[in-house]
Amino acid sequence: MEPLKIRLDVNGMFTEFVGNDGISLTDIDRLGGKIKAATQAMEQKRTKMAWRDLPHNQANIVRDILAYAAEMRPKIKALVVLGIGGSALGPIAVQQAIHSPFYNLNEKLRGDNPQLFVADNIDPTTIADLLDMVDLRETLFSVVSKSGSTSETMAQFMIIKDILERKLGRDAARQHIVCTTDAENGNLIKIAKEEGYKTFYIPSGVGGRFSQLCPVGLLPAAFCSIDIEKMLAGAAYMDELCQNEDIWQNPAYMYAILHYIAMKKGKNISVMMPYADSLKYISDWYAQLWAESLGKKYDDNGNVVNVGQTPVKALGVTDQHSQVQLYVEGPYDKVMVFVGVDGFARDVPIPKSFEDVPSLGFLGGHSLAALLLAEQAATEYALLKSGRMNMTITLPEVNEFTIGQILYMLEVATAYAGELLNIDAFDQPGVEEGKNATYAYFGRPGYKQKKAEMDAQPKKNPKYIV
Repeated sequence: MEPLKIRLDVNGMFTEFVGNDGISLTDIDRLGGKIKAATQAMEQKRTKMAWRDLPHNQANIVRDILAYAAEMRPKIKALVVLGIGGSALGPIAVQQAIHSPFYNLNEKLRGDNPQLFVADNIDPTTIADLLDMVDLRETLFSVVSKSGSTSETMAQFMIIKDILERKLGRDAARQHIVCTTDAENGNLIKIAKEEGYKTFYIPSGVGGRFSQLCPVGLLPAAFCSIDIEKMLAGAAYMDELCQNEDIWQNPAYMYAILHYIAMKKGKNISVMMPYADSLKYISDWYAQLWAESLGKKYDDNGNVVNVGQTPVKALGVTDQHSQVQLYVEGPYDKVMVFVGVDGFARDVPIPKSFEDVPSLGFLGGHSLAALLLAEQAATEYALLKSGRMNMTITLPEVNEFTIGQILYMLEVATAYAGELLNIDAFDQPGVEEGKNATYAYFGRPGYKQKKAEMDAQPKKNPKYIV
């Protein structure tokens, strides 16, 4: 496993490399008591963090998923995931990482696997176009909602169920729906039992943004022949590393500690910039994990703290031409997190052309992988020269084992950062406020008081609409 261990290089966070705006060893030493308390809390609360056991306790679930995927794969040409937030971002990130961005377009690449579509929004044009494109008789719809009351997902489900039953009949429609939800509570499990849908369960204590390593993410991955056992093995390996109390041997704790200190120094933006298209959507998944977990009004003592660090998504080298100017010369309010790869699955040589043109000829004889790595190093250099904090996560190669590691590492880092900030990293009251307002707008029973509260808000002034 050692050759596939991902690395966290934090040199670029320290004063030796970025000057006075960086972090010193003294800054870390001063946090000794807080670090010790956070480490103890992670151990004491582990039983309440059900997502931490996912790499270890799902052998039977994995067998069921693999058997179901093997049974259904020959019968379908498309798998459509109906989900939002973690139910969508995780599956997209893993699919993009392991398979080509052109997976859905390349039958040779897919082989017997179905196309994968994730309906992660409720834009009516997009949903209508998707339904026009797939053949319902050869499509499986995976409905993912732990509560079964997620308005967006359940609205999609209601539409799909109605169309399937009208066009295929109720009995046939059942074979085109699979549900992933809570085992006991909520609307979806009740519907699934009544209708006889195949069902997988989200373990109690596993929230949406921490759910990629349970059936939420494992089911669509398995349908696309992604090795979910290897992904869980990678997460289990990282879990072992993350139990080390020595912060210099624990990548998740070090990631969280340095971001915490950076926040205290006014670095309220965390930019994640992968230098590989395959890792592009890891940034999207991370953005929800970091923002929703750490953006909180109250601390654990009920004090108003309004903490959190804004995650920003970028992609190397694309965003060297759109964002890096700001990062190198703009405000000193950011931490840059590069995500790099030692070895790419494929490479393309650059021919020795235009050798009489010095500004082009120097490229010949190299490769696109070498150029990409050089551009990553160059961006890091530019940041260091400008005194900007940065760190790098490096995957030896992109595969299921390394993806399992990085997902799990960032989850643990998020939980540990929550302990350092003294906030609850696992709730989302701000999100719930928006959900409740949506229910009130649509007249859901039980939300009259919320509707009255909203109606009491000042009405929009036409003067301010330009």
